[in-house]
Amino acid sequence: MTEPDRGRVLHAGVSFEGVACRRQPRRLFGARLGAATLTLGLLLAAGCGSDSGEGSSPGGAGEATALLGPREPAAGMPVRIGLISDGKGPVSDLSIEGQVADATVGYLNEHRSGIAGHPIELVTCRSLADPAIGTDCANRMVEEDVVAVVVGSSAVVESIWEPLHQSGVPVFLSYANGAPLRDSASTFTLSDSSYTLKALVQLAKDEGVKKLSIVAVDVPTSAAILREAVPPLFEGSGIDVDIVPVPPGTADMTPQMQTVVDGDPELVQVVGNDAFCISAFNGLRAVGYDGLVTSISNCLSDRTRMAVPGDFLEGMVLPAVVPIGTDNPSTRIYNAVATAYGSDIDTGRVAGLTMFTLVAALEAAADGVSGDITSDSVVTAIKGMPETDVPGATGLRFRCNGKAVPATPALCVRGWLTTTLGSDGQPTDYKPVGVTPIED
Repeated sequence: MTEPDRGRVLHAGVSFEGVACRRQPRRLFGARLGAATLTLGLLLAAGCGSDSGEGSSPGGAGEATALLGPREPAAGMPVRIGLISDGKGPVSDLSIEGQVADATVGYLNEHRSGIAGHPIELVTCRSLADPAIGTDCANRMVEEDVVAVVVGSSAVVESIWEPLHQSGVPVFLSYANGAPLRDSASTFTLSDSSYTLKALVQLAKDEGVKKLSIVAVDVPTSAAILREAVPPLFEGSGIDVDIVPVPPGTADMTPQMQTVVDGDPELVQVVGNDAFCISAFNGLRAVGYDGLVTSISNCLSDRTRMAVPGDFLEGMVLPAVVPIGTDNPSTRIYNAVATAYGSDIDTGRVAGLTMFTLVAALEAAADGVSGDITSDSVVTAIKGMPETDVPGATGLRFRCNGKAVPATPALCVRGWLTTTLGSDGQPTDYKPVGVTPIED
């Protein structure tokens, strides 16, 4: 296949060499070309493209209309924003990220005038949790002349980030660690990937814990965070930490949990997706562990609550960056957007609300851009934004001037949310922790 052929294949939205990329058709919401809304349907067998669906009109239910706000449709030339997500890959199924990104763009274009009055045009690529494909996705975003790229909860963030960083394309991340987190030029993140560890340190101190174990899914991102973040966070704390990596897909963790219990920890943290955590929780139960347990939001789902008894989940403390599983202003507007502009979006999944937060935050941060909308002008706008609420995360605020945490200038947020599970395994109220104003 020749180079010109490659370009035509990409433009047509057909998979090439394992990279699942597609270019959304240009739409001016002011023109309302039919009643179709931005929706990502079932992925094609080739790994690329979507089936467009009809979304419900935001003019239906009165409550949803009030939550979405008045129509302020974008017009003019579109602003091209990239989205790179692992999608449905070997580690996890994150196809919801594409669905939610599409729905969020529909909402932003029709109710918040897109970016600086221009409609957002989404250009998407699936990295499939593969470093080489992630790099290829990033290079294709450069070729497609996007002005910024949103990256979902990918297992290969650094592989995606490096080519974009070298090309000066601003990158908006859900989580970051390592080099991306230290970048002060064009990287912006709404969460430090080690926030769960910082919350763990705080919980251990509050409970007087002297020894704890971290049971984590053994994937590159998790391993890097633990390797880089654990030693400095616990240095001088007097807390002994044992890290227990477990391969993804391990159905019976009883042997690993027996090893954990033999170490006599007073607190165990479990980090992974719901399937991983179900196995870990039931493994701890099987070996008779009766100490403190903490986890993360990705561990909790209806599957978890069905597979793990409520008396084990009750009282478990969860740090979070989005308040999933409760009725609050953030989840209400997210649910309204998912209903009005999506199709069968599972609003109970953390990955969905996190993607809504990420895309909406990029729009809010870049909305002050002036003149020609380029990568450089978008970076300038983001760095000059005032402190504002994090969309979809009531209680958190963000400002991307590099001063939220000076040692990690890409981080735009101070603190996190925390909740305690009830007897039904559901989160109770979320409270912000460590949130202070970000100075000029």
